[in-house]
Amino acid sequence: MKLIKLGLASLVVSSALFAGNYNIDNSHTNVGFTVKHMMITNVSGNFNEFTGNFEYDEKTNTLKSLNGEIAVSSINTANEKRDAHLKADDIFDAEKFPKITFKSTKIENDAIYGDFTMKGVTKNIKLDLDNGGIMGDKAGFALSGKIKRSDFGITWNKVLETGGVAVSDEVKLVIDVQGKLAK
Repeated sequence: MKLIKLGLASLVVSSALFAGNYNIDNSHTNVGFTVKHMMITNVSGNFNEFTGNFEYDEKTNTLKSLNGEIAVSSINTANEKRDAHLKADDIFDAEKFPKITFKSTKIENDAIYGDFTMKGVTKNIKLDLDNGGIMGDKAGFALSGKIKRSDFGITWNKVLETGGVAVSDEVKLVIDVQGKLAK
């Protein structure tokens, strides 16, 4: 019986030795989004300030967990007037809700599920996972998916004379992550 317990303990310890904790490298990571504007073009943007970490199993070359936090006030769509409006209380309300967060709850195959919190509302979302792999003390991957901004209480819009709306409800998320092994 002691031999079985010792064997199980060594298995747990040895598998943990291959899983590394990584801190997100802001200079090699992009947290971006795209939304349809006036029903004819896409407007892209990103967030310039974010933090996070993830666990990556070097032995199996798989992502095990991910946690991230985004500063809403760092939104950048290459248009200062639009960025100011996005931060205002009728859209993100950055003063009252300064952070967007993501905490993984399950990772399987090419998908990651997690609790996504924006404007005080938390929903479990699914993102497609493109595993980039590991090289030395760095690991990386890409995430993509869609959310409905109305699910998070972001409902501002304008009806156009042509019958469409100024901004679509669907937002495409495009996130490229590179992390460095924490020491």
